[in-house]
Amino acid sequence: MFMWLMEQLRISIGTEILGIAFLVIIVLIIIGSSIKMVYEYERAVIFRLGRLLGAKGPGLFLRIPIVDRFVKVDLRVVTIDVPKQRIVTKDNVTVDVDAVIYYRVMDPVKAVTAVENYIYATSLLGQTVLRDVIGQSELDELLTRREELNKRLTQILDVLTDPWGIKVTAVSIKDVSLPESMLRAMAKQAEAERERRSRVIIAEGELQASKIMAEAAKAYQEQPVALRLRELQTLIDIARERNLVIIAPQALGEMATLIGTASKISEKR
Repeated sequence: MFMWLMEQLRISIGTEILGIAFLVIIVLIIIGSSIKMVYEYERAVIFRLGRLLGAKGPGLFLRIPIVDRFVKVDLRVVTIDVPKQRIVTKDNVTVDVDAVIYYRVMDPVKAVTAVENYIYATSLLGQTVLRDVIGQSELDELLTRREELNKRLTQILDVLTDPWGIKVTAVSIKDVSLPESMLRAMAKQAEAERERRSRVIIAEGELQASKIMAEAAKAYQEQPVALRLRELQTLIDIARERNLVIIAPQALGEMATLIGTASKISEKR
């Protein structure tokens, strides 16, 4: 009888230990599922039975299992690659434009409650704004004033996404693709412009050369001996380049010498 009682006591103690162990395991599971953690660049927007409690984090926070549900929101700068859009500009030129959008979440509560999917919504809104702004611009403005268009796109998109708690930091037009016919026309225009500039430069050079030659002729007229020296220098240059023996008439040199001598005598008198 005593042995039977001891056996029953042992069975009851084992059952209690198993129950306590099971209860401890359940408590640990509940505590483990209640303690959550978010990083420094994240926030947790918590809903309790469907009602908004607010944003928690960074670090550890508690939630009631099954009752509470939370959504993680990343606060870092996010990059969206806007797909290539075929747009007709203000001067009726079809271009393919793609851009990049940089934004970050400033208010995680609004980003979760004000819009269903803020990433997808921002991407579609960026495509729409890009088409509107490029459609109101001319081709020359698109090619030469890209920085101004980027600033305009950033301002418009930032205003439209502000109710969602999103701050658009920058919008950059990445690439502009033109049709082949337009590229050929622009190449012809550039070639014609270069030809015009070359002709203007040649004409300006001829004008400057003519002025200098007129001044030189005037100087030679005043100093005939200089004309003889220039003639001799020219003959030396020709002989040096060709290795030739040059026989030149002396009539011009003697005449120049006589003219110079006569002019000096007249000056002395």
